[in-house]
Amino acid sequence: MDAHGPFRGSDHEPSRTGPPTTPTRPTVPAARTGPHERPPRRSRVWRWARRLVGLVILAVAVLIFQIVVYRFAMPAWTPTMAVRSVLGEAVTQRWVPLGRVSPLLIRAVIVSEDARFCTHNGIDLGEMKAAIEDAKSGSSPRGASTITMQVVKNVFLWPDRSYLRKALELPIALAVDFVWPKRRILEVYLNIAEWGPGIYGIDAAARDSFAKPASALTSREAARLAVVLPNPADRDPVHLEPRIARVSQIIGARMRGAVNTSCLD
Repeated sequence: MDAHGPFRGSDHEPSRTGPPTTPTRPTVPAARTGPHERPPRRSRVWRWARRLVGLVILAVAVLIFQIVVYRFAMPAWTPTMAVRSVLGEAVTQRWVPLGRVSPLLIRAVIVSEDARFCTHNGIDLGEMKAAIEDAKSGSSPRGASTITMQVVKNVFLWPDRSYLRKALELPIALAVDFVWPKRRILEVYLNIAEWGPGIYGIDAAARDSFAKPASALTSREAARLAVVLPNPADRDPVHLEPRIARVSQIIGARMRGAVNTSCLD
């Protein structure tokens, strides 16, 4: 036997008595969560989406509140009046209940502005369809706004024309027609409509143009006032240009015919 035992010189390796070791992985630094770290993009999108939904809900709630309040209280101010006032223009308004407005004026306005006022639910689908057909054919589009839609535009929205405003008018008009009786809709309209530069409300218009209250208007005066409603800035009921004067005569003739005012009784 060799003197060095069964193992020889440099060929000898000591036996391992501990458990086998595994290589360690490099430490990855933890993600920063400090106060200045921006949240993930998806989180930001959802946050803004929730805020937007909250604003929409708030706007709808305010709108419903206004519709209910104005069912009983008269709107003291409209966006159009506010804009005119901010621009430094004079604003004159006199509010009167519908019972103190000449029935002749009521008939003239319905004939001129919304002949099916008593039968539609805030939107005249027939007039809207006809206006769309006119636009497709290239003809001058007719006005399809009902009295209810004009109240919505003047009281709850803004005066400038836009597709957004028109889209909002439709559901709000349905809501107003559902909550308000027709008599209330017409009363508000006659008191907030513009009848001349800075002249709001039929009583202010009657006194400014004919020096009399709205209750004392004649058939001719009512027709001449009604014809200015589509363009009150350029039409003077006392001095109508010949073409517009003929239109007022047509309104006067239709007033003497069958006019549906049954919803106002």
